[in-house]
Amino acid sequence: MNETPTRVYAEIDLDAVRENVRALRERAPRAELMAVVKANAYGHGALECARAAREAGATWIGTATPEEALALRAAGIQGRIMCWLWTPGGPWRAAVEADVDVSVSGMWALDEVRAAARAAGRTARVQLKADTGLGRNGCQPADWAELVGAAVAAQAEGTVRITGVWSHFACADEPGHPSIQLQLTAFRDMLAYAEKEGVDPEVRHIANSPATLTLPESHFDLVRCGVAVYGVSPAPELGTAAQLGLRPAMTLRASLALVKTVPAGHGVSYGHHYVTDAESTLALIPAGYADGIPRHASGRGPVLVGGTVRRVAGRVAMDQFVVDLGGDTARVGDEAVIFGDAERGEPTAEDWAQAADTIAYEIVTRIGGRVPRVYLGG
Repeated sequence: MNETPTRVYAEIDLDAVRENVRALRERAPRAELMAVVKANAYGHGALECARAAREAGATWIGTATPEEALALRAAGIQGRIMCWLWTPGGPWRAAVEADVDVSVSGMWALDEVRAAARAAGRTARVQLKADTGLGRNGCQPADWAELVGAAVAAQAEGTVRITGVWSHFACADEPGHPSIQLQLTAFRDMLAYAEKEGVDPEVRHIANSPATLTLPESHFDLVRCGVAVYGVSPAPELGTAAQLGLRPAMTLRASLALVKTVPAGHGVSYGHHYVTDAESTLALIPAGYADGIPRHASGRGPVLVGGTVRRVAGRVAMDQFVVDLGGDTARVGDEAVIFGDAERGEPTAEDWAQAADTIAYEIVTRIGGRVPRVYLGG
């Protein structure tokens, strides 16, 4: 490990990533597992986490953009990689030449990947995405026959190989939501039609992290796990990370940059939304919204300092925020844990999500590029 940074850094436990992948595989023992490492592995480091997930038995790696997939290939990640967020004029040929599975949701995408395959002189690996009710990417049922027919024809001519049929849940993180069964039914119907027309995919998949944990009937051939790989509960309603058998991989640590005593009635940070009610010790934490600390958590975000969980005092600024230690003392350089593992008594990403009125996915993913990542268990 390199010398540990002193301002603020994200400690990434790759053993936790491995443990989480193994735990998720146990939840879906008859399916393969895709570890989704989009958005720099939800802020954890795509290359390092892809390697750790592979070591723990993930047979697929998933990314959103083709650029993410191609970067992994260039860094030496072998085996199956899939990407799904395409726009016209994207790097189709590079993806075909890198043997990356590409998702197709409409005729324009199929046309572009066929042209790329011809230019490359190779067969493209294509997965057809069905919109079963999420209403984002994916092919609508009304257009499915046209897309399937064209893909089957392209396969017959040798430009593509249809390797997968897939979809994505809208509300799997809300157990019992009526859309879940409606989407499963739609997926089975669209899959059955594709297979009737001659599609014989390697993998059929719809399950994300919450579906992997709660909907075994959705596992099919492959489950796609994103935030759960990093030990973050995909929804509070499903349980904490520990209750789900997961361990947080990221701990965000900082060193106190200043400790000082101020009198009663002293304003703290922009706007003086916090004013001390007695003589207090203030501690300055050198991390702010430029590092990914949500400004919306001003006055509420929890931080562990000196064995006690404190709250952000006043507004989070671009590069720093303050906590009020009351009558406690601390020294410059003492550690503050912004979030980590509840099992160690630390605030969690979910605690920050609640403080910022968002979801834990966003909290870990938004940790910025100027925050060094320090890897354990590499």
